Amino acid sequence: MTEVEKAAGDEEILKTWRDAPAPLLPLLHAFQERDGHLSPEVLEKIGRTLRIPAAELHGTVSFYHHLFLEAPGNRRPRVCDGPICRLHGSTALLSELADRGARPMACAGRCDQPIPVLAGGRLLIGACAEDLAERPSPLPPPPAEHLEECVFRHIRSPGRATLEGYRRTGGYEALLAAARRGRPLEIIAAVEASGLAGRGGAGFPTARKWSAVREAPGDPKTVVCNADEGEPGCFKDRALLDHDPHAVIEGMVLCALATGATRGFIYLRYEYPQTLEILRRALREAEEAGLIGEDAAGSGREVRIHLRRGAGAYICGEETSLLNSLEGRHPFPRNRPPYPVTNGFEDLPTVVNNVETLAAVPQILRKGPDWYAGLGRGAERGTKVISLSGDISRPGNYEVPLGLPLREVLEDLAGGPPPGRSIQAVTMAGLSGGFLGAGDLDVTLDETSLRSRGSFLGAGGIMVFDDTRDMVDVAHQAMSFFASESCGKCFPCRIGTWRLKERLGGEAGPPSREEWEAEVREVGQVMKAASACGLGTAAPLVSDSLLRLFPEGIAARFDGSGRE
Repeated sequence: MTEVEKAAGDEEILKTWRDAPAPLLPLLHAFQERDGHLSPEVLEKIGRTLRIPAAELHGTVSFYHHLFLEAPGNRRPRVCDGPICRLHGSTALLSELADRGARPMACAGRCDQPIPVLAGGRLLIGACAEDLAERPSPLPPPPAEHLEECVFRHIRSPGRATLEGYRRTGGYEALLAAARRGRPLEIIAAVEASGLAGRGGAGFPTARKWSAVREAPGDPKTVVCNADEGEPGCFKDRALLDHDPHAVIEGMVLCALATGATRGFIYLRYEYPQTLEILRRALREAEEAGLIGEDAAGSGREVRIHLRRGAGAYICGEETSLLNSLEGRHPFPRNRPPYPVTNGFEDLPTVVNNVETLAAVPQILRKGPDWYAGLGRGAERGTKVISLSGDISRPGNYEVPLGLPLREVLEDLAGGPPPGRSIQAVTMAGLSGGFLGAGDLDVTLDETSLRSRGSFLGAGGIMVFDDTRDMVDVAHQAMSFFASESCGKCFPCRIGTWRLKERLGGEAGPPSREEWEAEVREVGQVMKAASACGLGTAAPLVSDSLLRLFPEGIAARFDGSGRE
């Protein structure tokens, strides 16, 4: 167990967390780690302690995939059944573990290391039951000689995850210098000059967000690191947190000094238990060294950072859902405006930044904004970490200049498809950007180029499918994921994802191909126009790109009189 000893009683657990910031998630995890599930008696005590109505608490708990109301609860194995793990035999592994009550789970962020299995508090990896073992997160492959990195610049240095190892290559120098100068506007000015924009998918200018929080009335202000990396095919944040956690902590404290925030949260996805322990150690080291706490880095400012673990919900990657989750509410997306910069955590000004965004800030301040801006190609500024998986020779994380041709990443850096095979399609933005076909591989990795092909870069997850794959089946799997993960708040997404799933799977729909395609397009148009958040607007890109790129695959599902 981690938060509390397994022998701890109910009152001891409640006392440990009831007065802590954002207490609900750690309380739920503490009891579940002890008992394996959350009993009615435990939920009643939690609800009474935190003054949450029983019905509301039950609805919130049952929303998360990795919180369980009945035994065997988290003792039951959960096998990743995401798109890449399916290619590597997750269905067979599920069958092997059936006698243990195994169940499938959505992509667990190990696309470069299939197949992950969660059992109790452990993450095991292996292609078959007898091969399952705990395995460390792999380091990114070495960079090409002609490419300069930012966030991966020192990640391969020995001991980099420790405070001592981080400081050997200049770690915390930027923070200590900024704390001595005491000029927060200089931090924001440097970030603005660098052109750094959000690396979690939205691409919003980082300095503009920080300035808005600094200028917004209300205290205490908050910095939130969004490490809920739930998009299938994305695993870059895990690499940064596992091998360079202090870079993220330094970026958070710099953000706090720049914005006037006094508290921070790292919201980590549930499926990363090894990362959880690495972050706990790094936060202890930073606090013991005086880099966070009452007098952060000698700045005279209090900055405390709290680690909170999610519970398995894709929608919590959306920043307002994440904030509701932190606050112990049902994790629906919020209506905007107001925006988190003025009305975020506890309705106060809040910065929400991605792991990669925060990790870039210390390097920008150390080496200068012009250096960072110059890393991009053409008019693009900076770099982007690409998570590459699937039918590719060297899967992994690659930090590349924005504006680099996609084909160069696939063929030169990652070695291309397996011998004798060709690339049929790639997904962009994990699944959210839909498909690009073989004729699209000369696009450059920037929003302008990708949006001209009906896609977008997003968080940078790219899954590769060779010419042996059934792309209609891949699209059906993708829509099944979106249908399962829709929070249900708005009906265009809640109903639309299921209708598209049914049609892609041959479960329902008009009998003629022409009517089927028209209906799929119409459902997608409604979803894009009326959904409340990015899940509902992005999911139709899967079906849209399938119709555009793979008409022969759709035609094969129909005969002369209708559906096969």
